[in-house]
Amino acid sequence: MPETMTTLPAGFARHMVDWQKLHGRQSLPWQNTQDPYRVWLSEIMLQQTQVSTVLDYFPRFLNRFPDVAALAAAEQDDVLALWSGLGYYSRARNLHRCAQEVVSRFGGAFPPQAQDLQTLPGIGRSTAAAIAAFCFQERAAILDGNVKRVLTRVLCYGEDLAVARNEKRLWDLAQNLLPDRPADMPRYTQALMDLGATVCLPRKTQCASCPVAQMCQAQAQGEPLAYPVKTRKLKRSSATLWLLWAVNAKGQVWLQKRPQKGIWAGLFSLPVFDSEDQLLAAWPEGRDAQFITPWKHVLTHRDLHLHPVRLQGTAPPGCDGQWVDASAWPELGLPAPIRQLLQA
Repeated sequence: MPETMTTLPAGFARHMVDWQKLHGRQSLPWQNTQDPYRVWLSEIMLQQTQVSTVLDYFPRFLNRFPDVAALAAAEQDDVLALWSGLGYYSRARNLHRCAQEVVSRFGGAFPPQAQDLQTLPGIGRSTAAAIAAFCFQERAAILDGNVKRVLTRVLCYGEDLAVARNEKRLWDLAQNLLPDRPADMPRYTQALMDLGATVCLPRKTQCASCPVAQMCQAQAQGEPLAYPVKTRKLKRSSATLWLLWAVNAKGQVWLQKRPQKGIWAGLFSLPVFDSEDQLLAAWPEGRDAQFITPWKHVLTHRDLHLHPVRLQGTAPPGCDGQWVDASAWPELGLPAPIRQLLQA
């Protein structure tokens, strides 16, 4: 790999700002606002989730919880229910805790500086900088996955980002590239997001459409896809879960609330067992067993091999839970595969 550029490209920020005005995304529902609640909500939802999915959830969430005070006053179960299907449910739990802390610690108003925003649950350095830049015009650099890709290619930054000091150096470079005028921060920040999401893609580049192609060192060497460099791979694991789908004569389903830690934490779910024998032993009265075709549900770090067994009976199963009407469970916070199973 060639060495990282020691001289930062002149005019980078200005090119980005000018490009965003003409070619960037302008009409997303969380754009064109300086409301930190809306910006924060969108940033959390967009973590590891596609824009197309968030476009569906964002307005529904705002309709139910129009401001941070309404979200703080809500029950966690209601928050998880509305989040159901977005995945990564720790985001929803942190979202609720964060709203409560904004109310209790900051009087219901998000603090204007990134360093204070970072002290709130679920807000990391890049998310804090995004809120501060969009809403308060603070000169704070973001560095999410898309932005790392853009900057490592422009700068020919070939250091391994799995090493903490190398990522810290990239943070410093990102900060040095910021526009001088605070008023340019919202559009510049949006430009980085837009470029990484629409032009400077992970497995395909559109260099002819890039506003900074002429100053991009990775493009000059003909190897933009070689960046960023990150050697450490996620270690994947797998688990086999047996799901008790218990139904009574009224068509009610037996659901239990999961513990606050572990898989599907805080959500309602079919009871989970480690084996078929344990499942059947939990409801000996259950009859007419239907062994649903197993399938694999893929999470970020783990593959779940799900084995549902549908049984019918009258007395409650011998495990924690409650009978839930068919009209009620759709409103509960359910893991995506459980919701899909019950809907099918």
